[in-house]
Amino acid sequence: MRNPNSLDLIITSRTISRMNVPIIFTLVRIALIPAVVLMFYLSPTWGHIAAAGLFTIAAITDWLDGYLARSLNQTTRFGAFLDPVADKLMITTVLVIIVGEMGVAYLAIPAAVIVGREIIISALREWMAEIGKRTSVKVGQIGKLKTAVQMIALIMLLLYSPAHTWWLKLSGIIFLYLAAVLTLWSMIMYLKAAWPDLTLAQEKE
Repeated sequence: MRNPNSLDLIITSRTISRMNVPIIFTLVRIALIPAVVLMFYLSPTWGHIAAAGLFTIAAITDWLDGYLARSLNQTTRFGAFLDPVADKLMITTVLVIIVGEMGVAYLAIPAAVIVGREIIISALREWMAEIGKRTSVKVGQIGKLKTAVQMIALIMLLLYSPAHTWWLKLSGIIFLYLAAVLTLWSMIMYLKAAWPDLTLAQEKE
């Protein structure tokens, strides 16, 4: 009979072995999310700057973990699952606090488009995984560009101060609407790729 302590050691060692460098960067990105929220509300003078700085670090880790996973040949299923989850948590959380802070419809509209798209694509990916076609809806170049534009927009809007940085708000809004357009475009591409399977499933029903 195996010693329970040895079993714990085996489980722990397996868990640690999965914690490669890219995954650690992804976990750091998730850990930064509450820190961004805290900084944003902590001080009206420097809180937004601190929040934008932490969000920028998180955005850099988003690029870095993917680069390291490919260059170090450390691509894993867990990492492939965790990376988009971290992105969605980070972007959705910051969208919520920005829309809540400014409270204007012209920001709520692109935010709703972005969040709605993520819900639709997440449901689509789950369904495609169930039928063994998960790779048919993998992230493409448009999706990566969309994420980059979203992050630039959110950094600008986090930095915005009504006193002297109105141009950041204007630039952030422009980038956010551009991100919303790319969001819809990438959703159409995903649905187009999955459409044959969706229509086939409907015919079988």
